[in-house]
Amino acid sequence: MSRQKVYLDKLARTFQIRNKLLRQGLAECLGTLILVMFGCGAVAQLVLSGGSHGMFLTVNFAFGFAATLGILVCGQVSGGHLNPCVTLALCLLGRSKWRKFPVYFAFQTLGAFLGAAIIFGLYYDALWDFAGTEQLVIEGPKATAGIFATYPGRHLTIVNGFFDQMIGTAALIVCILAIVDPYNNPIPPGLEAFTVGFSVLVIGLSMGFNSGYAVNPARDLGPRIFTSLAGWGPGVFT
Repeated sequence: MSRQKVYLDKLARTFQIRNKLLRQGLAECLGTLILVMFGCGAVAQLVLSGGSHGMFLTVNFAFGFAATLGILVCGQVSGGHLNPCVTLALCLLGRSKWRKFPVYFAFQTLGAFLGAAIIFGLYYDALWDFAGTEQLVIEGPKATAGIFATYPGRHLTIVNGFFDQMIGTAALIVCILAIVDPYNNPIPPGLEAFTVGFSVLVIGLSMGFNSGYAVNPARDLGPRIFTSLAGWGPGVFT
């Protein structure tokens, strides 16, 4: 065995995370980071370019492919939930242990927070150039908070907004449960992630008008917390 191989094996043993649940949580963090980074990056290009570098369709494709890539990144370690609602549904059905839920939720939210932070840093100059003022705003023609988190359209009532999110999230969960159900029509091994990404794409194309189809508490909460700290203020929660 070469000296380099011995050194790499020793390094791997030194930094190995032995706690399985922690490994799974970190994997969910990375997968959700991928989801938010690519998805919100597409929104940033659309908004900050004034529509010259994107459109509604490209944003939906970005989130669909981002979900696929996020699942591929962490799926073998944690199952690739990327969404507390998915974790909750699997716990309720006995497909996942309840002790995973708070850990997954926390790490999914952290991953979404970090994904938003990466896009903020990547487009920092463009954000301020677009704002054209000394502050970042949540509403109006120069609003940029919507790059990171979802906000309801002006036409949307609280009741309609509630059902909008409930129906979109339920549609996603039903599709995912059908995909992973061993008694359903089997998905060819390795294609589950692509099928989930396709489901996200279809939901975005059909249910994205009202409020941006978050359908994922962590994907919305993490970036919302980040924007409240990064210059948009506590108004992002109102």
